[in-house]
Amino acid sequence: MTGLAGAASILLVEDDEATRTSIATFLRGHGHDVRDVSDAASATAAWGAGRPDLIVLDLGLPDRDGATVIRHVRREATTPILVLSARDREADKIAALDHGADDYMTKPFGMGELRARIDALIRRAAGPVADLDGEIRIRSLTIDVGRRLVTVGDVPVHLTPREYEVLKVLASHAGRLVTHGRLLRAVWGTEYSDEAHYIHVYISQIRRKLKAADPDGVLDGLIVAEPGVGYRVAWS
Repeated sequence: MTGLAGAASILLVEDDEATRTSIATFLRGHGHDVRDVSDAASATAAWGAGRPDLIVLDLGLPDRDGATVIRHVRREATTPILVLSARDREADKIAALDHGADDYMTKPFGMGELRARIDALIRRAAGPVADLDGEIRIRSLTIDVGRRLVTVGDVPVHLTPREYEVLKVLASHAGRLVTHGRLLRAVWGTEYSDEAHYIHVYISQIRRKLKAADPDGVLDGLIVAEPGVGYRVAWS
């Protein structure tokens, strides 16, 4: 792991030659070391040989479904995996994320957004979000995990225990898409894994409280919704 968003080793798995070439050229132009392959067998071989910092993966591969690559990698490592796919059904997104993907982009997509998603995943993977004092810092937001305190700049934010847990889970996975099911299981427990409406209410309350403590709008867009799938905390 390089730990640098601008100089990472990336394994690109995409069977469409034009798309693969375009993405690889773009990423190399931004300083990344890119190994590009076109099928699942080559992807698992390249993964074993090179152990990249991040994987950009299409699901519709000619030999096997891209989910097999996710499962293979997850047996051995937590390497960030960004799925790029023409499959836009919520069920496909959720399945890929539940297999272990960290983020999901639907084709067609913009190269600027692709770069932002990659940078966020690499930044997240470079080390724990919490610092040595047990604090999570994202923009002007600070979460003191040890004392369960939340501040925006110097302004305290008074969250209920459940609101705090929702925000902490999302912030500790900053840059990654957390599905409704994962968030529900982490905060409410396995028996609530299908009660996504709980999350919407709590996210709304958290956003309102953060906004009240953030008159300059530094945290605008902090919690991003992927409709029907989940939420992510955006670094910037």
